Amino acid sequence: MKVDLLIENVHVYNSYFKKFIAGNVAVLDGRFLYIGQRGTDTFEAADILAGEGRYLVPGLVDIHLHIESTMVTPETFSYGLIQNGVTTIVPEPHEMANVFGIEGIKEMIRASRDCVVDMKYAIPSSVPATSMETTGGTVEVADIEELLRSEEIICMGEIMNYVDVISDPNCKTNQILDYLRKNYPDLVIEGHVPKLLDLELHQILYAGVNSDHTHQTVEGLEARIGAGMFIEIQEKSMTPEVVEYLIGHEVSEHFCFVTDDVMTDSLFKRGHLNHIVKKAIQMGMTPEQAIYASTFTPARRMKMSDRGAVAPGKLADFLLLSDLQAFTIDCVYKNGKKAYDAAEEYIQVTKEKQFPAHFYQSVQLNPLTEADFSVQMDVPDNRYPCRVMLVQDGSTFTEDHRGIVETREGQLCWEESPYGLIAVFERYGINGNRGYGLISGDTIKRGAIATSYSHDNHNLLVVGHNPRDMMLAANEVIGMQGGFCVVEDGQMKARLHLPVGGILTEEPLEKTAKEVEQLRRAMEELGYKHYNPIMSISTHSLPVSPALKITDLGLIDVNAGKVVPLLLM
Repeated sequence: MKVDLLIENVHVYNSYFKKFIAGNVAVLDGRFLYIGQRGTDTFEAADILAGEGRYLVPGLVDIHLHIESTMVTPETFSYGLIQNGVTTIVPEPHEMANVFGIEGIKEMIRASRDCVVDMKYAIPSSVPATSMETTGGTVEVADIEELLRSEEIICMGEIMNYVDVISDPNCKTNQILDYLRKNYPDLVIEGHVPKLLDLELHQILYAGVNSDHTHQTVEGLEARIGAGMFIEIQEKSMTPEVVEYLIGHEVSEHFCFVTDDVMTDSLFKRGHLNHIVKKAIQMGMTPEQAIYASTFTPARRMKMSDRGAVAPGKLADFLLLSDLQAFTIDCVYKNGKKAYDAAEEYIQVTKEKQFPAHFYQSVQLNPLTEADFSVQMDVPDNRYPCRVMLVQDGSTFTEDHRGIVETREGQLCWEESPYGLIAVFERYGINGNRGYGLISGDTIKRGAIATSYSHDNHNLLVVGHNPRDMMLAANEVIGMQGGFCVVEDGQMKARLHLPVGGILTEEPLEKTAKEVEQLRRAMEELGYKHYNPIMSISTHSLPVSPALKITDLGLIDVNAGKVVPLLLM
C-alpha cells in the first residue's frame, strides 16, 4: 500500500484512551491513514521518518487568542507558533475590528490565508466592548451576517459586555445573541464573565454564552462546570489550587488550555501554548492530561472533528517530542509535511505593506501641548475626595481607590498630589473626546508612557507624572502613527513602532521581541511593578475589566457599567 510518509518506532498519543501506545504511523494525502504495528512489510512509503522511540502527539490547538496582543501580523505570528508546536488557532481580531470595523476583520482573515498554521476565525461580538467609549469601527448584526456568509468563521467571539446582557434585554449584545439563537443555533458562542456566580452566571448561560476564559478561582471554576460551562484556562488562572482541582476531579472534558494574550518577547523566548503545557506538567498534571487539554478538548469545543487526535482520517498535524516530561519539541508536521525542525535553521521572511494604505494612517490626532495635561475643574478651590485607579501587580484588574486632591483656580492640582495622571484622547477624528483620571499603586512613579495600543478602543492612552514628559511621549506616538513611547526627564527611554492600525508591526518577530523587552524594562525602571506591565497599562482603558477603568468618555465604574466623576462631591 503506497503512502506519503511512514513514521517508525514512536510512542503515539491516543486521545481516546489518554495514553501512549508504541507503534508506527502512516500518512496519506495530509491525513493519518494508519496507527499500529504494521510497517514497511505493509506500506511502500515515499518518505520514512525514524521515530527512534520519541513521542508523537497531535498539533496543539489554541481556541482563544488575539493575534494583535503579540503586536505582529498573522504571518509573523504563524512563524512563531509553528516552532512551538501550535498548528491550529482560533483568533478573534476584536482589536483590529475596534480600529476598522468589519474591514479590519476581513483584512486580518485575508492576511492569514497563506500562513502555515490554520487560523479559524471568531467574529468579534463586542465592538465596541461597551457604549462608554469611542472606537474607529463597530460590528453590527448585519456585519455578523455578512461575515458568516462570506468568510470561514468558526464561532462568535467572547461576549464581553456581561453587565448589559444581564441587565438590559434590549442592549446591542442581546440583540446579537437573539439573532444567533434564531438563525445560527449551532454556532459556538464564547464568553468573558469574570467573577460571576449564582443567578448572574446562570443568566449568562441562559443567554447562550457557555464558556469563560477569564481569571478563575476554585469556587468559580466549580460553579461554571456545574452549570454546564466550558472553561478555557489561561496562565493567570493556573494557581496551585486551580490546577490541583483540575487534576483531582473528573473534569477533563470540560476545560482546555488557551493563551489569550501573549507578548512578543514571551512568544520568542518562552513559547506559546506549549509553555502552558510545560507549566501544567511541572505543577503536577500528567503529560497525558496536559496534552488532552491542549489538543482534543479545544478541537471538540470548536467542532473541529478533523483534528486534535492522532487517528485515521484526522489531519496529520503532529509533533515529535524527545522528552515528554519537558515537552521538548524536535519537529513539527503540518498536513503530513515537515514545517519545523529544531535541528535546522528556521529563518523568517517578512513582507511589507500587507494591509491597505489607510491602515497605516489611523491616528488622526494633532500634536498635543503641555496644556492638554492640565485638567479643568468647574468647582470652588478646595480639597476633595476623589477616585484613584489603583494598579495591582499580578492582575489586569484595578481597584477604585479613594484619595484626596486639591483644586485651585479651576484646575486639578494633580502634580502636587501623590498620584499620577492618566488621560485618554480619542484618536479617530470622530469627536475629540478626552478623559482624565488619577492613578496610583504598582504603576510608574516618574516620567511618562503613551500608547495607541489600549484595549479595546485603542485611543491614545497617556500615563505620567509631569506634563512635559506626557506631551513628548504622546507626540512621539502620534508622529509614528501608533505604538508605545516611554519618556523620563525629557529623554526617550524606549519606543515601539506599530504602524498598522496603531496596533501591529510588520517587523520580524526577533526584532520586535527585542524592542518589546526594552519597552518592558524601561517601564519597570520607572517603577512599574507587574508580571506584564505592557498588558497591564494597555488594559487601563478596557471598560469590561474590573473595577475602575478610563476611556475617552471619562472614568468607568466597570461593575456598575457607567461613567463616574473623578471628584466625589
